Amino acid sequence: MRIGFIPAMLMLLSVLSVNAQEPDSVRIVCLDSVVVQGSFKKNVDKRSALPVNVLEKEFLQAHFTGNLVQTLAQVPGIRSMDIGAGFSKPVIRGMGFNRISVTENGIKQEGQQWGVDHGLEIDAFNAERVIIRKGPTSLLYGSDAMGGAIEIMQLPPPPNRHVFGEVVLLGKSVNETLGGSLMLGIQKEAWHAKFRYSEKHFGDYRIPVDTVVYLTQPLPVYRRRLKNTAGLERNISLYSEYRRGAYFSSYAVSDVYQKTGFFPGAHGIPDASRVQDDGDSRDVSMPYSQVNHWKMTAHHQYAWDGIIAYLDAGYQHNHREEWSKFHTHYGNQPAPETDPDKELDFRLNTYTVAGKVKLLHAANWEHTAGWDLQYQQNRIAGYAFLLPEYNRISTGLLWLTTYRPHRSLSVSGGIRYDYGRVNISACEDEYLNRYLGERGNPEETIAQYRWRSYPVNRRFGDVSGSLGLVWTPNDAHTLKGNIGHSFRLPGANELASNGVHHGTFRHEQGDPSLSSERGWQLDVSYVYDRKPFTLAVSPFVGRFDNYIYLRPTGEWSKLPHAGQIYRYTGARAVLAGMELAADVDLWQAFAYRFAGEYIHTYNLDEQVPLSFSPPASLRNTLSWKRENLRFHVEWQHIAPQRRVARNEDTTPGANLIHAGATVRIRLGGIRTEIGWLCQNLLNSRYYNHLSFYRKMEIPEPGRSFQLLIRNEF
Repeated sequence: MRIGFIPAMLMLLSVLSVNAQEPDSVRIVCLDSVVVQGSFKKNVDKRSALPVNVLEKEFLQAHFTGNLVQTLAQVPGIRSMDIGAGFSKPVIRGMGFNRISVTENGIKQEGQQWGVDHGLEIDAFNAERVIIRKGPTSLLYGSDAMGGAIEIMQLPPPPNRHVFGEVVLLGKSVNETLGGSLMLGIQKEAWHAKFRYSEKHFGDYRIPVDTVVYLTQPLPVYRRRLKNTAGLERNISLYSEYRRGAYFSSYAVSDVYQKTGFFPGAHGIPDASRVQDDGDSRDVSMPYSQVNHWKMTAHHQYAWDGIIAYLDAGYQHNHREEWSKFHTHYGNQPAPETDPDKELDFRLNTYTVAGKVKLLHAANWEHTAGWDLQYQQNRIAGYAFLLPEYNRISTGLLWLTTYRPHRSLSVSGGIRYDYGRVNISACEDEYLNRYLGERGNPEETIAQYRWRSYPVNRRFGDVSGSLGLVWTPNDAHTLKGNIGHSFRLPGANELASNGVHHGTFRHEQGDPSLSSERGWQLDVSYVYDRKPFTLAVSPFVGRFDNYIYLRPTGEWSKLPHAGQIYRYTGARAVLAGMELAADVDLWQAFAYRFAGEYIHTYNLDEQVPLSFSPPASLRNTLSWKRENLRFHVEWQHIAPQRRVARNEDTTPGANLIHAGATVRIRLGGIRTEIGWLCQNLLNSRYYNHLSFYRKMEIPEPGRSFQLLIRNEF
């Protein structure tokens, strides 16, 4: 980990800054550090015409699993696309990858959008407040937020404490996880700083079956442990902020390191000999991935005479490697002299800078103007090829206006223009050229395949906008409506990928001629909140032109051991659905919660559903809470997913039982919280339709007991 660079880079960033948050959140940052949590939630919710979920520290701790995305999946409309039992990426209303924006301390997280086998590289222990925005948020976050946004934020420092901290210990049975986190903080006058170190080790996870089937080949699962799915995660971060009058600034540096194995049976051609039990459930052997994500952010803002101005910046270095024993499909490719087993190597550098000005002169008018710029540079290495080298630059200008004619009504509208340019390098494979020539392929075929990447120099530009209203006739009722036009620039993988993706056993090809995705989305939400009953319903519908997806072409690849070609293709598509949640306070400290969601997707050109469409689901939770004790039991129903794209497997439904308990103890100045959680109590065999291992008929982890001990001082 590159922690030695932190002091120098902090000094560099002290003159720069970034803010990708909603402009209205700036006013909250400037407030005194004593903030009433309920007021913050209502403030954020009433200032956004889109459905918003504010998850405070209590919620995040109560549902903590060591995996942030799986914690967020408790919210209707949010799903977890899992990579084994260790890492996941979020999906909002059926949209994932680079259709949603994930920000930490105001900076968009880069790197997790490359593929299903890449997780979200953020320390779950370090998430203190999360804001989830569903729907088209391109106006505020840029083109990669047409499906929604997730903001991960730091809480203000505790009042009247000069030194504070916490120690967290985590243990899980399903993969023998042992983890922990240490946070130390100090507050002195205008300064506040926090340091956190987290580490987590886990072994091969258990599944409730003895055999899995991949490409019609049965593979044994010895001791019901999925071989080589062990791994580790090691994170370190430093956060500081300064408040003095109308001035506020914050700085953050983090380094996330992850190493996890791939199930050998899912990597390449099925081979039962590769899944033989090695007797060690905690070692990580080949094939495996290794990620080091280093990030720095800084934020400055100043308020005076009805104006708030802020300037922010960030830098990220995302280094991902995939290791596998050297193998060649051509027969004439020699092993590299250095690191012969390094299959893929991606080094993505991202620089971000942004500025905004907010005008608050009139009592019922607010105006915000903003600009942001991002530059990316990707470099590759390794003996295999999947993605080329490229440089990408994007910039955007936005204007947002909010009019409040009455305290119960708010109307907002805005427009944004984004421009992007991507320059992709050409790459020729001389070994493949020779291989195809020796097998008598025609010159046209050889020319088509030997160029793994053609030179691409594309420019994109488009407009996004939204118009919405929030009506709150009284404290019990809130009605929202928003219509927005959003777009997304195609990613480098969609334009220029061209190689065998071993983890999914397919030849993936980009299309350099793809144009931007565009769509219109309508969101409506209604919230009734008057104890003892709360109801929230959020229907939505969207129609998209040129929705980009991986389409099975029916063409058999000329690459050896590659299977069918899957090509990124644009199509007209419709996504519609609804989320519903209800809470009821019952008798004797009992409470009941219902939460459900349904998503309908349709490819208008192919007349089939879109791939990776999450099935309908619902949760029924009964809880009991009194003072420092809380118990809950939950029935989770997952509907079968039979509406699938071509060449996509259907997934059966499931009924799962979960249970948990929490007790809080205070001894002097130390507050201790002990949490017990059991997931999949009945050890049911079930499948996640979005899982990386779904194609192999590998079920989700079996029964898992978790113990979490948190000490705050």
